[in-house]
Amino acid sequence: DDVTNGFSAVRRTWAHFVGMREELIEAKRSVRTLAGRDVLVIYHLETFYAMDSYCYHEAGALQTGDIEELGGKLCIICPNHKYKITLAEGEGLYKDTDPMEKSPVAVWLSKGPKQRVHSITEANGEVYVKLSEDPQRLDSDFYQGERGKVHRANVEEAKAAKAAKALQKKKS
Repeated sequence: DDVTNGFSAVRRTWAHFVGMREELIEAKRSVRTLAGRDVLVIYHLETFYAMDSYCYHEAGALQTGDIEELGGKLCIICPNHKYKITLAEGEGLYKDTDPMEKSPVAVWLSKGPKQRVHSITEANGEVYVKLSEDPQRLDSDFYQGERGKVHRANVEEAKAAKAAKALQKKKS
């Protein structure tokens, strides 16, 4: 996919410049707002990934999540509730066993795509993100755009109220 001046020559769709390769490698994780969408750019094990920056579950900031290999897939772990999201596909993963087995062994299973992922292209030391055009609504879409800001603020307000209530209860 040859990119020049932020425009993909192959698909004729807009790719957003997100930074210079070396700067993004050094940062390891960066959040960019592209066409009103907050996107997390990750550099891990010599590969770039891009996904919506807020967890599909309750808008946790994925930028601070750990990255682990689970079931053969690289995943980012939401720091709020430990939801596991594959970097490449945006699948939600969970661990489960087959109760019908004599000696059940827990394995990682997919909930399907939950987090929107975006494609990344490099050209001449510059890195570009092309926002996903997949029309399927994904759970992470809920926390994007202006409406998403309101929902994220509500989540933060509820967390603060819960913490204040717990502190007050502890004092009494």
